[in-house]
Amino acid sequence: MRWLRFAALIIITAIIQEGLINILAITKLNIKPDLLIILLVFFAIYSSTYEAIITSFAIGFLADLIGHSAMGPHMLSFGILGTLLAHLVGVITVRKMPYQALLIFITASLTNISTHLLNALKIQQHTQNAYTVIFGIALYSAILGPFLFLPFAWWMRIKTQQLSKR
Repeated sequence: MRWLRFAALIIITAIIQEGLINILAITKLNIKPDLLIILLVFFAIYSSTYEAIITSFAIGFLADLIGHSAMGPHMLSFGILGTLLAHLVGVITVRKMPYQALLIFITASLTNISTHLLNALKIQQHTQNAYTVIFGIALYSAILGPFLFLPFAWWMRIKTQQLSKR
């Protein structure tokens, strides 16, 4: 793993997620893609299990830093689901775009639900359309995600056509 490139990639992605992603947002429903979850799935698919676990906790920590909620729920959700995903991808290969989109949708849904529940335990704040937003973000991320895998792989110098070495 090229850790310096990884650090630059997640910082750039976090800046885009926080500042520029509103251009792509569906403002009426407050739905926008979650680039950090797309990165989580990307590293779970194309990294070793050990590297995927480290990157999932790091991406979750960054999501907590840029988030507007309590500190910790994203890191726990991303870390636990990233670890499960890394072990799952060690058993099955996910190379085709529809399967990657499905994996992004499931991961984003579970991560957003667990983050929402952990936030609700801590700050007792509920939104009326929380599940519409949760599944809307998951669907939007699943549509956009596989198309971003190629630029991510180019930046990280990962060959996506080969099977990963685990």
